Amino acid sequence: MEDYPTTVLELETRFSTEEVCRAYLYQLRWPAGFRCPRCGGARAWATVRHLWECAQCGTQTSVTAGTIFQDTHKPLRLWFRAIWYVTSQKNGVSALGLQRVLGLGSYETAWAWLHKLRRAMVRPGRERLGSTVEVDETFVGGPHPGPPGRGAGGKSIVVVAAEEDGAGIGRIRLRRVPDFSGASLGRVIQDFVEPGSVVHTDGLRAYNGVGPWGYIHEVLRAGGQEGTDPMPRVHRIASLLKRWMLGTHQGAIAPSHLDYYLDEFTFRFNRRTSRSRGKLFYRLMQQAVAIDPVPAARLRGGIFATSEDDSEST
Repeated sequence: MEDYPTTVLELETRFSTEEVCRAYLYQLRWPAGFRCPRCGGARAWATVRHLWECAQCGTQTSVTAGTIFQDTHKPLRLWFRAIWYVTSQKNGVSALGLQRVLGLGSYETAWAWLHKLRRAMVRPGRERLGSTVEVDETFVGGPHPGPPGRGAGGKSIVVVAAEEDGAGIGRIRLRRVPDFSGASLGRVIQDFVEPGSVVHTDGLRAYNGVGPWGYIHEVLRAGGQEGTDPMPRVHRIASLLKRWMLGTHQGAIAPSHLDYYLDEFTFRFNRRTSRSRGKLFYRLMQQAVAIDPVPAARLRGGIFATSEDDSEST
């Protein structure tokens, strides 16, 4: 049964103590009951240090061990507020914005929290896109606009895949690729799209293998009625992505972290019709206890880039 607060007042009232927060994480992590991470045992007892000791092998674990909350020195209450704030803001938040709202002592903490949450925005084992899917590439980032077309330099190549939902857009997927080779683009399609689906692309030769990969490949080219876009969905997504990167993050996204911003944009877009902020909070909390922890040093690659995300969210 899905269990989540529906308003920020309910969040603050319900999760007012660390004990209640730990109990909520327990239910999310072990909905069918405790499972020892070492031996799989189902029986355990609580210790005075808020740990669970397996009755079978004696291993002690906490509800936060092995999750993005592992080794945190901040109250879980503050984490819950952060997750509510992140999921309740339609266009996302910057690290500076999160720092100000939560009253965090350092920008680095807010930056690290946001990157950990972005890693939790990809649900393990998520379904691939199906039916009819448009696939194209776009360029993002870079210090200068650069030349048009696939010859643009100093930018990152991002593959955009979007399901057709009548005249609208269904679910989407985004991924950065190193080049326009058939191997790179083919790997993305195979990861993103269910075999047997119809895949619409432009005439780039790298897509020639789409049919043999197990898809119905249809090449769409500009033509017909003047001004008609043959693949309006992926082009719309590309435009929204760039606007979001510029508006929320002022375009200050390091290429080494781009993949995780793409995950955040995908998470938000695919849930854009949800009317319940509480349910988005619940989904992100579920995923936060399902992924492995990421040390802050690994998030930064050993170097903290102060230029990234240093602007207030718009």
